[in-house]
Amino acid sequence: MFTDTKAFSGFSVDDVPRAKRFYSDVLGLRVTEEHGMLTLHIAGERPVLVYPKGEQHTAASFTILNFPVDDIDKAVDELSARGVRFEHYEDFGVDDKGVLRGKAKQMGPDIAWFRDPAGNVLAVLQE
Repeated sequence: MFTDTKAFSGFSVDDVPRAKRFYSDVLGLRVTEEHGMLTLHIAGERPVLVYPKGEQHTAASFTILNFPVDDIDKAVDELSARGVRFEHYEDFGVDDKGVLRGKAKQMGPDIAWFRDPAGNVLAVLQE
């Protein structure tokens, strides 16, 4: 039934203008706005819908977007310089930067989590 359907994902935020500034200015994504909603234009023609929920918004407690990078330390340093704060999940054994060195622990890719202004969880990862 959905074999040829171009599905897309989406998530909510509490403040669309603040989200637009974060995704365009801090993360450097191309962002368009229509009917009070945002579209994040991610490489590979995979648009992501960002819709307002106002006070009804509840931040996603799981990773909603993963950004693969060539060099996780460089990405974390650049994002930190832009004001992004990385999560320090103690249970995962992240380092001082907030990076889980998954390769060294044979637990998957090196990954670091951070949140958008609405509290949704995002990640950069290096495979």
